Amino acid sequence: MLVLASTSPYRRDLLKRLGIAFETARPDVDEIPLSGESPMARAQRLAEAKARAVAERHRDAWVIGSDQVAELNGQALGKPGSFERAADQLAAAAGHRVHFHTAVTVFRHSDKRTMRFCDLTVVQFRALSNAEIERYLHAEQPYDCAGSFKAEGLGIALFESIESRDPSALIGLPLISLSKALRQAGFSLP
Repeated sequence: MLVLASTSPYRRDLLKRLGIAFETARPDVDEIPLSGESPMARAQRLAEAKARAVAERHRDAWVIGSDQVAELNGQALGKPGSFERAADQLAAAAGHRVHFHTAVTVFRHSDKRTMRFCDLTVVQFRALSNAEIERYLHAEQPYDCAGSFKAEGLGIALFESIESRDPSALIGLPLISLSKALRQAGFSLP
């Protein structure tokens, strides 16, 4: 049995690509950053916390926990939640490189077997005018997305380039590394 410790429609849609049956479960984890915690460390801590929280309720299942933290100039960018915060994030990112740390923990409670990995994606934003930012936000409303954009949608037009080993990581679940971990856990993948 496989459980995705997330109610994110983006992660659910990505996992569906692998053609494996799975369930989803809300992890109910406190996502408040710890003092002095780096964005990468935060992503890793939360991915593991989500996997372990759901594994408490699904003790024989493999559980996938994932978290993504965007970083601009050493500072974490959270999910904006509103038009105003999203506009501020995109204005700050315009013309700059933003690092996206996407961490995953695959965990099984019954034997405490754990696999962890973290993907780094670097996005170079192009220079953006206030009018472009407003048009984009009205069109896509990415208020539940780290970095205030949807790379799988119109948000791709905001970039000059993307550096990544795994293009699915930017959307929220690095499928290349996850496929490797699931094969190691005994799941049949192509």
